[in-house]
Amino acid sequence: MFLVTGGTGFIGRALLRHMFDAGHSLRTLIRPSPRTPRLPTGVPLEVAVASLSDPRGLRAALSGVDYIIHLASAEGHGPRGDLLKTDVEGTRNLAEAAADAGVKRFVYVSHLGADRMSAFAALKAKGIAEEHIRRAGVPHTILRSSIIFGPEDRFTVPLTRLLRAAPGLFPLPSGGSALVQPLWIEDLVTCILWAFEKTEMENQTYEIGGSEYFPLRQVTETLMDVSQRRRLIVPFSKPAMNALIIALDAMFPNFPFSSYSLDYFSLNRTCPVDNLTRYFGLMPARFTYRLEYLRRVTWTQRLSRWTNVRTKRVAERLRERFPSLRPPE
Repeated sequence: MFLVTGGTGFIGRALLRHMFDAGHSLRTLIRPSPRTPRLPTGVPLEVAVASLSDPRGLRAALSGVDYIIHLASAEGHGPRGDLLKTDVEGTRNLAEAAADAGVKRFVYVSHLGADRMSAFAALKAKGIAEEHIRRAGVPHTILRSSIIFGPEDRFTVPLTRLLRAAPGLFPLPSGGSALVQPLWIEDLVTCILWAFEKTEMENQTYEIGGSEYFPLRQVTETLMDVSQRRRLIVPFSKPAMNALIIALDAMFPNFPFSSYSLDYFSLNRTCPVDNLTRYFGLMPARFTYRLEYLRRVTWTQRLSRWTNVRTKRVAERLRERFPSLRPPE
C-alpha cells in the first residue's frame, strides 16, 4: 500500500494516475477542509483525512502502509501558507510516524537549492524538512527536483495566461536572469516510481532536472511564441516583485503565484543535465518539445477561478480596463 500526501496538487494528481495504471494500491492523505478535494478522476483510491500536525491522525492513516510519497507543501499559498507548520513540523511528524509504523521507504520530493541555511524561506524549509527525515530513521530517498512543467502546472500554464492578459508590459524579477531547468512531469513521476525499485537509492539524496538550462527570460519568450503574444519584459527588483505579487494575491485569493515563487527565480537552481541519465537511465524530455498543451489552455475562463465572490467586481473592472481579459464571444 502506497500513501501519497499532496495528492490534490499538480504533481500528486499525475502521480496517482500513473500509479493506478501500474496497479498499485493507493491511499492519499488530505487535510480536513470544507472544500471538495481535487483528486484525479477515474482513479479509485482510499482517502485518509488528517492534518500533518496531528500525530494521532497520521498513525491511523499509516495503518497497513508500506511506502510513502510525500509531496504536500504550503509554499503554493504564499502568505496564507504556513511553511513551518506544514513543510517543517508536518514533515517531521510524518517521518516519525512512518518510522514507528515500519514503513519500508519514504520518498520526499524536495527542491534544488534546499538548505537549512538558505536565505529563501521555501528552500530553507525544504532543507530543514530533509534533515527531519534523515533523523527519523525511516528508510528514505530524497529527490531534489528542478521546477516542474506539464498540463495543469503552476509554472507555464499560469505564466502563459498572465502573458496573454498583460497590457503590453510584463515584469520579471531581475529581468529574468536566473537560470531554470524545467523537468517534464512525466519524467519526475517516473523517477519517483523507479526510486522504490532501486535498493541502492535507499537513504540517499539526488538532484534531478531537465535536459536544458534557460534564463527565465528565455522561458518567458518561448511562452510568448506559443501564446502568440509579444510583451515587453520589464526588470523588477525582488522587493518590487514581492510587493506586486502580494497586491495581486490580495485582489485574487486564488492567484497562481505566491511570494514564495520568487525564491525559485532569485537564484540559479540547476544540476548537471545528465543526472537523470546517470541515476535512472532516463533521457529527460526537452522543454520546447512538450508545450503543445498550452495551445489548448482556455486561459480567459481561468480568471474566475482566481477570484472569489468578494473580488468578482475587481476582476470585472480589470476586464473593462483591459479588454483582452474578456473571453471571446
